[in-house]
Amino acid sequence: MYWYALFVESGQEEVVQKFLNLYFDETSLHSVVPKRRVPEKKAGAVKHVLKKMFPGYVLIKTRMTDEVFHTLKKVPKCYKLLSQGTVYSKDEGTYYSKIDEREMSLILQLIGDGEIVGYSGIYIENSRISVTSGPLQGMEGIITKIDRHKKRAKIHLNFMGAERIIDVGVEILSPCIPQLQKAT
Repeated sequence: MYWYALFVESGQEEVVQKFLNLYFDETSLHSVVPKRRVPEKKAGAVKHVLKKMFPGYVLIKTRMTDEVFHTLKKVPKCYKLLSQGTVYSKDEGTYYSKIDEREMSLILQLIGDGEIVGYSGIYIENSRISVTSGPLQGMEGIITKIDRHKKRAKIHLNFMGAERIIDVGVEILSPCIPQLQKAT
């Protein structure tokens, strides 16, 4: 089974996901709409909102056959299977390709068991970033910028051969400063 990307009507990703659950059972097709939790400040109040990592896309894991392909074409609000130039099948002039395993493994590592990239705890010391907890732990190399004010990190991901910069929420931790003890 391989991962593929469905290009769908923007804002309708969950609707397409529900239709996929109606058309397929969990053993033949698994779908994911990766989301990220980010802080947003409105009217002085900070809210934690969910945003889609790839708006307009639903990621599916399936064993692609002609039957699966034709069923996917019938799903409402689903435009096409994404192609990045490599042709794995050709049917009536329609091309599609699987998502590179390295790209998908990084996405799956970020979302963990669910579909949401949660907050990561980070330390910043002398312009050096250390991730102590959360989905970015051990992936400091993909962080390109930290916005301390908005409490977000910009991460660099490849998706279907294209480079993407995505904001994810972070919790900026202050380093522990040992208390000075008075000499008595």
